[in-house]
Amino acid sequence: LLMAVPSHVYRQVLTNLLPVLDGSQVIVSATKGIEVGTLMTMSQLVSSLAGEVPYAALSGPSFAREVARGLPTAVTLASRSLELATRLQSLFSTDRFRVYAHDDVIGAELGGAVKNVIAIAAGISDGLGFGLNARAALLTRGLSEMMRLGVRMGANPLTFGGLSGIGDLILTCTGDLSRNRTVGLRIAGGESLEEISRSMVAVAEGVITTRSLRELAHREQVDMPIAEQVYQVLYQGKQPLEALNDLMNRPLKREISLIPAMGTPLS
Repeated sequence: LLMAVPSHVYRQVLTNLLPVLDGSQVIVSATKGIEVGTLMTMSQLVSSLAGEVPYAALSGPSFAREVARGLPTAVTLASRSLELATRLQSLFSTDRFRVYAHDDVIGAELGGAVKNVIAIAAGISDGLGFGLNARAALLTRGLSEMMRLGVRMGANPLTFGGLSGIGDLILTCTGDLSRNRTVGLRIAGGESLEEISRSMVAVAEGVITTRSLRELAHREQVDMPIAEQVYQVLYQGKQPLEALNDLMNRPLKREISLIPAMGTPLS
């Protein structure tokens, strides 16, 4: 059962499917988001509704339009059961769609969710003409935010150096087919979030995920300054230039530090 629906309707769709789930099916989720309110990833949501149904997350740099055209693509398929991940790897792989098996479900899911929020920031930066230096900084520091949250929630930090982490981040922050980057470009052009949402046919997951990601970061005591500024621009009317100034004038710190123990804020 391949689930590729927006995160805000995932619960409803899965609830409607529960009567036909008898334990023989495998849920493969291509949804990249965090549920608003519960702050659950899709694997956590599935577990809460369907119990121990076999589950895998399909994630990575993969614009659907290019996949449909048969253009070369590589993705990650993660399951807590490496045997299941390997079996699904063989099922999904083709000569133009290469699948890598992994066992870090939470890492793959958080990578796919966080990169959408960072892509909005990248679109704003590009739209305001901040240049390639700024884009590179955003991607790199966005990756740091992704890793901090992931490690806090039990992910393998190496996951974020793979397709479902930096791979998806690069594509979504730089590709012209990225809906989330497009939202950022339009914000930079002076449009409001309401105007953008009304005119977009397809869902930009980052718009919804920005709210849940901010709450999740606060709950886990993880410092995510880029995600915080995206939230303030989208939902509190902050001007992008003011957000830039706040990011650039934060207290200076080391680039890389050891990961503190649980319960200590990560920044």
